[in-house]
Amino acid sequence: MSEKKRVLVVDDELNIRRILEAAFDRHGWHAAVAANADEALGMLEAGSFDCVLTDVTMPGMNGYELQNQIHVRWPETPVVIMTAFGTIPQAVQAIRDGAFEFVTKPFDLEALKRVLSAAMDETVGAKAKRPAKFIPKRTTFIAESPAMREVFETLEQIADSRATVLVTGESGTGKEVVAKLIHELSPRGGEAFVAVSCAALPETLLESELFGYEKGAFTGAHGSKPGRFELADKGTLFLDEIGDIPPAIQVKLLRVLQEREFERLGATKPTRVDVRLVTATNRDLNRAVEDGTFRLDLLYRLQVVELHLPPLRERTEDIVPLAEHFLARSSKENGRTLRLIGSDALSLMMGYNWPGNVRELENTMERAVVLAPKDEEVLSARLLPRNLQRAA
Repeated sequence: MSEKKRVLVVDDELNIRRILEAAFDRHGWHAAVAANADEALGMLEAGSFDCVLTDVTMPGMNGYELQNQIHVRWPETPVVIMTAFGTIPQAVQAIRDGAFEFVTKPFDLEALKRVLSAAMDETVGAKAKRPAKFIPKRTTFIAESPAMREVFETLEQIADSRATVLVTGESGTGKEVVAKLIHELSPRGGEAFVAVSCAALPETLLESELFGYEKGAFTGAHGSKPGRFELADKGTLFLDEIGDIPPAIQVKLLRVLQEREFERLGATKPTRVDVRLVTATNRDLNRAVEDGTFRLDLLYRLQVVELHLPPLRERTEDIVPLAEHFLARSSKENGRTLRLIGSDALSLMMGYNWPGNVRELENTMERAVVLAPKDEEVLSARLLPRNLQRAA
């Protein structure tokens, strides 16, 4: 018989301690309770625990400070934080600082147990599989501008965590490229990277694509089909244009983030998954919250870490290295000799504001390669699109 999981509950309210202690004992866990952070630290020093569940507001040291202490002294012990809805931004910061998850009060007891189970299961898996120190893979990230170097430094910092990431920026700035880098630099890099464009699918199709369906769930469902969440299990799911998902799917997505489970269309039992979620949008989600088209609680879940990609016109230092990279790649793929950018072309490119951002620059280089004489080596201004020449 396997040993009972040991959960430490920290809350200054006696009734909460009693309720959780009884519920966890009935669930088959060994529950210990502490009335404050100092008492909890003493119990952690005396013996190990598989998980700590702590309230935020307590006399003396609060729950966030306790979480920081545990993260430094017992980094393998996951911490789940109980917080009121109004303090969710601080709870999100706690996840950035190393907490496993947060639950809002009043909480659903069954949902709370699922969160704690996930915390303890993931910790066991991490101890068994993850090396003592994560060493990022070598990867290519072309950036000379300070803004993009800062993005990459943050990306490297958070890649090996489980935190959800929201990538923002105008269309064409490279949000999917950043999402793939997060995946490649993470311990999940050897698993699947699954990308979905939320704006490209109508609501009914998007739901079945994300969550899958069972045979007979709707007309034409002649067999069962796994959704993108299942296909990305153990890996990373990238949801592009997350700001366009309808309210009904926002609710289901929130449940997956909270409980790591969902139900296929037509299913009666939930499916559990281990997925790192990275999302992207070119919309202002805070304004969408104000407009009532996007859920605030979902935004908090998605925005644990936000990476903003500035438009190309605000990071002109990146134009030349990116153009040279795209030029060399396209020349190789098309069997051409074009490999240098002439001063006249370079002057036009630096004076252009690139409304299509990096994607437009990439397409411009490919067009130049295809239109250039096969033995030409230098990209001249005449090979650039006329609209670019006029605008510049």
